[in-house]
Amino acid sequence: MEPPTPMLDEPPGETEVADPRRRNGILAAAVIGLVAVVASVSGLNVAQVDLAAELGASQGDLLWIINGYTIALAALLLPIGAIGDRWGRKKVLITGLLVFLAANIAAPLAGSTGTLLIARVVGGAAAAMVMPATLSVITSSFPAGERDRAVGVWAGFAGAGGIIGLLVSALVVDYLSWHWVFALPIALAVVSLLLTFAFVPHSREHQDHPFDVVGSVLSAVAIGAIVLGIHEGPEKGWSEPLTLLGLIGGGIALIGFVVWELRIPNPILQLRVFRNRMLTSGSVSLLIVFALLMALFLVVIQFLQAVLGYSAVRAAVGLLPLALVMMPMSTFAPHIARRVGMRAMFVAGALLVGAGLALMGLMADTSYWSVLPGLLVLSFGTGLLMTPGTTAITSGLPPEEQGVASALNDTVRELGGAVGVALIGSVLSAAYSSNVGGATAGLPDQAAEAVKGGIGGAAAVSGQLGAAGAGVMDAARTAFIDAWQTTMWLSAGLAVAAALFALVWTPNRRAEHAAQADESVLAGIAAGTGVVPETADA
Repeated sequence: MEPPTPMLDEPPGETEVADPRRRNGILAAAVIGLVAVVASVSGLNVAQVDLAAELGASQGDLLWIINGYTIALAALLLPIGAIGDRWGRKKVLITGLLVFLAANIAAPLAGSTGTLLIARVVGGAAAAMVMPATLSVITSSFPAGERDRAVGVWAGFAGAGGIIGLLVSALVVDYLSWHWVFALPIALAVVSLLLTFAFVPHSREHQDHPFDVVGSVLSAVAIGAIVLGIHEGPEKGWSEPLTLLGLIGGGIALIGFVVWELRIPNPILQLRVFRNRMLTSGSVSLLIVFALLMALFLVVIQFLQAVLGYSAVRAAVGLLPLALVMMPMSTFAPHIARRVGMRAMFVAGALLVGAGLALMGLMADTSYWSVLPGLLVLSFGTGLLMTPGTTAITSGLPPEEQGVASALNDTVRELGGAVGVALIGSVLSAAYSSNVGGATAGLPDQAAEAVKGGIGGAAAVSGQLGAAGAGVMDAARTAFIDAWQTTMWLSAGLAVAAALFALVWTPNRRAEHAAQADESVLAGIAAGTGVVPETADA
């Protein structure tokens, strides 16, 4: 028998908080802390020019400063999630917020690229403490009737936090300086910290067996190295030593992690829970949707700035409709799931994401209104899918392993985002370079390479060519739109593949209800870990 599928109505647990006002405080602490760490992922993207000018940062330095945060975050999610279950979720959340604050205060004071990189890596490690803890304190504190709504709010902000960070960062870079990019994460972390002290209860699990140190190290090396390779590939080349080292080394560590976890009696992650088809469906759906969503941010920002000539602020505002649709739909999605079942949610959400991407491929021209309908449809589908996907993962592990469950959910999202940006970004770049080749005839070699390197380079070159630059820029815009259409159709195909997988693999409603009525396997998994819940309300 498979482990039971996610339940929308679960029996109350020992850590549940009865006072609704206190639950609202817990939710506010979790969501604000989540936005702080998610906004930091995208915040420095709009400050690259200023960083290069003030710190003398090369393009390679900039990539490491931006990606160092993400790599540290992704690598440490699983180990720290497990530590939170044992040491205490509130303790880990508070410690993470304090370290995150220190890193973000140090970053704008950095006088060199090396110091800024260290601050970013430390901030990413702290974010790995905060992000899973924000979800696990929700799933362990809210009763069944309120849990889905709270998870929906969390999921909506998880998807929209990057847009919020991008918009605020663009505003402060345009009107102040790159140093102020860190002001929003600092302010949010302070508020979250105060709310955590005031409202979040203490909860931890007493475990007699030793901590899985080997599994923790292997998981950190595997995820960190793979994300490193995926980040480096599109920029440095897929055959470069660092890219290959990351991908091959990460693959070997991943194989070692799987072998080790299956051999020991008390692993950091019970890999056998992936026999739960609902959990697997939720993981695959979130992986693909976040891959497409993060890649879309990259592509749309380029389209708005380079093709339409938008400023960074205006481009970020152009993405706001995604957040405005996605966030309420994520909150409402559990109510729909109760009526139609999880499989219908996964399939419909993925198909709507695919339809939105196809619309953008069909309608894109040189206006914002040509892509807005597709953005709205995509965000509607993403909102439908995110909360059920998160619920599928967190409900697939027992209550005493909610730190690990939350970390698994976050790891799926981070890995999906890294894969999506690398894959879609590479396809866009290759298609653009191929399409724009004819426009570079007669240009000096250096200028031709800049035009082929990206539409941003074409904009810089065209500005130096006088009247002749208009033709180059027109050709670059046409080449980018053609490449955009290629990437949109590829992305739509991936979304349809996710829908087909969910249709085939996700249990139907009858099987879902039968699994909800039988918790014996999940209880057996919990009993096998030697876990005895031990809680103390603050």
